[in-house]
Amino acid sequence: MTQPTNQLPLSDAMLRPRQEKTFFQKLWNQKALLAMSVPFLIWLFIFKYMPLWGWTMAFQDYKIARKFSEQEWIGFETFKRMLTNDHFWLVMRNTVVMSFIQIVLGFVTAITLAILLNELKNIYFKRVVQTISYLPHFISWVVAANIVTTVLASEGIINELLMKVGLIDTPIMWLLKGEYFWGIFGAAITWKELGWNTIIYLAAITMIDPSLYEAAEIDGAGRWRKIWHITLPGMKPVIVVLLIMNLGYIIESGFEPQYLLRNGTNKTYSENLDIFVLYYGMNMADYSLSTAASMFKTVVSFIFLFTANSIAKRLGESRLF
Repeated sequence: MTQPTNQLPLSDAMLRPRQEKTFFQKLWNQKALLAMSVPFLIWLFIFKYMPLWGWTMAFQDYKIARKFSEQEWIGFETFKRMLTNDHFWLVMRNTVVMSFIQIVLGFVTAITLAILLNELKNIYFKRVVQTISYLPHFISWVVAANIVTTVLASEGIINELLMKVGLIDTPIMWLLKGEYFWGIFGAAITWKELGWNTIIYLAAITMIDPSLYEAAEIDGAGRWRKIWHITLPGMKPVIVVLLIMNLGYIIESGFEPQYLLRNGTNKTYSENLDIFVLYYGMNMADYSLSTAASMFKTVVSFIFLFTANSIAKRLGESRLF
């Protein structure tokens, strides 16, 4: 006799192999999200892709009074002129150094603050610290630059504190000494963006399975052990992706802080590639050189982005695509 079973008979639909959805079926299922993205795609096309037509000026001896058909095409002569310009390499040095400072300080301080905030047990104190650290992000750079200038003035709080503790005898004109500018820039950008940069790291920490901490505590792991072996590895995918994105901006160190804090005595250290583009485009009316420098910045950014992403892919780390 056959033994009775409790299994239900399978229907023909259940026995058929599961068919993968086609590309267009997936699009149809996500039609609401696609409809929401249409305005952004239109904005992206109008303001980001249509202006790329202006890159043609880099290959012309562009004169603003001429029609497009009357412009003289000179090939890569503008790029040769740019690469032999000593001023260009000076601003490239400043741009790379300030970008490196921004990336290192941005990552180290934001990750550290996120971990410290996560370890706080007093929820009210944690919220106060978060609020205080977030506020500078919402201040415009015009206001922030004025604050930095006031703090670093000869009668500012920095000089007053240093003189009271006996570290200096006379006030230091911080913004009038070019060699101090990179440090001032790093401190200013960290103060302004530190709290905002911690948000994504705090979000990454909340995604870590709490049972890992419980298991580590049962095994006798202390707070520092849990941070080193659970919190940091849990944040690693987010850190890698953000690092790839930041490497794509390695020669885009910003514009507003450098432009607002620079002066005639520190411009050797404060001028970056964006100010170079503005100077030759607006002051010198050399639109071809200005466009070539801007185009160079975009191409190098793409190279850094794709290279960093490829390296992360080969190492088996998280990546953008």
